[in-house]
Amino acid sequence: MKHEPILAAPVRDTRKLLILLCVSIPSFMLNLDANIVAVSLPSIAHSLKADFAAIEWVISAYTLTFASLVLPAGMLADRYGRKTILLGGLALFTLASFFCGAAPNALVLNASRAVQGVGAALLLSAALATLSHEFRGAERARAFAFWGSVIGIGITLGPVAGGLITQTLGWQWAFYINIPVGIAVIALVLYAVQDSKDPDATGVDLPGSASFTAALFFLTLALISGNHEGWHSHAVIGEFIAAAVLFGAFLLIETRQARPMLDLSFFRQPTYIGANIAGLAYAASLLTMLTYLPLYFQGGLGFEPQKAGLLMLPLAVPLFVVPRIVAKYLTHIWSGRALLTVGLGLVGLGMLWVGVVAQKFDYLSMVVGMLVAGIGAGFLNGETAKVSMTVIPPERAGMAAGVGGTIRFSGILVGFAALGAILFERAQSSLRTLSFHAPALDVASITQRVVAGDLPGAARMNSGLTDIVRTSFGSGYQAVFLSAAAIAAISAIASWLLVRSSDTAPVRVNAITLPVD
Repeated sequence: MKHEPILAAPVRDTRKLLILLCVSIPSFMLNLDANIVAVSLPSIAHSLKADFAAIEWVISAYTLTFASLVLPAGMLADRYGRKTILLGGLALFTLASFFCGAAPNALVLNASRAVQGVGAALLLSAALATLSHEFRGAERARAFAFWGSVIGIGITLGPVAGGLITQTLGWQWAFYINIPVGIAVIALVLYAVQDSKDPDATGVDLPGSASFTAALFFLTLALISGNHEGWHSHAVIGEFIAAAVLFGAFLLIETRQARPMLDLSFFRQPTYIGANIAGLAYAASLLTMLTYLPLYFQGGLGFEPQKAGLLMLPLAVPLFVVPRIVAKYLTHIWSGRALLTVGLGLVGLGMLWVGVVAQKFDYLSMVVGMLVAGIGAGFLNGETAKVSMTVIPPERAGMAAGVGGTIRFSGILVGFAALGAILFERAQSSLRTLSFHAPALDVASITQRVVAGDLPGAARMNSGLTDIVRTSFGSGYQAVFLSAAAIAAISAIASWLLVRSSDTAPVRVNAITLPVD
């Protein structure tokens, strides 16, 4: 490869540009798929006659396997080769997408989504490890900016494409669309990517993988089933206890590994802790909104999927535009610490705005808040991964990518389930308060319909409920948006206190040109 005093820009190096595409397009697929599905959820529920719990599992089955397997997938990438694992993940994700689209019922769909999550974990870990291995120093900052911009495109297109596809072709094509893209990327990876490994990598940590996966499963199960079985249910309490015990076992197992799946020594560095808190909060407070807001627009405002997707643009477009602006004008002036703090602060402010006006059921009053939150997300999109990688040795890139992916998708998984619990509890509480004069009312059944966005169906269950149902729906979603704002605000403070400016100093990149410019 040609060496220059200053690292050559990826656009001037065909191989590196192709590598950027190989690692960015799979990430684009994951985000496009997630956001297409989010807009399609009401149509999926109606088509498959699924309740809110089943809808939650369409998201949670995918994120559960994704989040729990990203760490071992990172170890696999380090040991067996990043190119090999990237190809395997792409093949599995593409095949599972076919079975998702062909699913005849919610059970088959959710099982296929779980397999899709396995493929996603493999390809994301390998993609980020390849990116970190191939690009160093100032060049890495530009590469991660490009990666963040491509993710932004996926997030931007997702709601619009999801609404259009669902309304014209049917929700099944939200999954089928992955098939030609997956095949094309597999061909590109075979051509462009050179395999790389960690020479000191060991075998897969099976006890650690099993305990972590089981812990996440029981935590998610408890958060979802608590809405229906009651938070004082012995089964739900047992699930929480099992999750805590298994997480403890996982940490104990990792301390005894010569080459741990999760190297806890990195968490002695405040910068690494702060970056991961930011990644967790970004996922829980903002990325979950890419599902909850379309549900709000369709259920509360009565819009069709296509329009609901278009209404997401004030939140989604900044995720494409802002990383480019940050990379060009701010990364050489502001530290990573400042960028993370500002990003989380803007997400918190934007979601606070959305929460305050949620019960007005007026889209225009929400636009400013969505735009502010989207700008904040644009700061965070590539920055959380970049900051966490700054204190990790390159040879542990697979492990670090696994941790970053796990944190991000655990945030989506737990955040989505926890906010779903808040939505259910707040809507149910509002229904009970507003309908106190009707003691025979089946509040639990009505709440199920309300949180699923079926307000007409909920109102038909009892005469005179139309206004009560609408108010309860707004109250539930207001609680969701305000909770997201609180998560972002608290995490902004934590990031400022923990991330060190010296570790994330501005990068001088005057001689480098982004491939997206």
